[in-house]
Amino acid sequence: MISGDFHIGDKVVYPNHGVGVIEQISSRTIGETVEKFYLLKIKANSLKVMVPFHNVNTVGLRRVVKNGEIQKIVDFLTDGECDNNADWKYRFKENSERMRTGSLLEVSAVLKGLLLLNQSKPLSFREKKMLERARYLLVSELAMAKNCEEVQIEEMLSKALSRSKLRFPEASDFVA
Repeated sequence: MISGDFHIGDKVVYPNHGVGVIEQISSRTIGETVEKFYLLKIKANSLKVMVPFHNVNTVGLRRVVKNGEIQKIVDFLTDGECDNNADWKYRFKENSERMRTGSLLEVSAVLKGLLLLNQSKPLSFREKKMLERARYLLVSELAMAKNCEEVQIEEMLSKALSRSKLRFPEASDFVA
């Protein structure tokens, strides 16, 4: 993706922060250099983030997924293979890297892997947090992509996972 490919109003994903909308494109002069920025508003917390054009690829800023991608995610949750590293340190590292890719398919792999693991033993605090994060990133982006309520996405993901004998976690499962 080349910088300058986004426009005001575009729905984008800022990896690990979730979905946002480009509100503004601005430039600043820093010394001799004129630097152009995207100003995003992250949906979840109304956080404003400035992303310099030259950093777009580095941070992994991308458009919200399209329908074909959504179907791949649903198919994966329905019957995709997941293997978890038995050693929690390696597993946590692998999952953290997956989450950082910004790929929703990778995020769904983390979600499914942790749900599978949770069937055989309780998740550690950090893995519970990661499961909650994966759930949030999936639901919020898919709801924005399909332009519907998050509840509808939760039902869709729940159905897909139930075919793998897994239960999609409720938001209330994570309330401390």
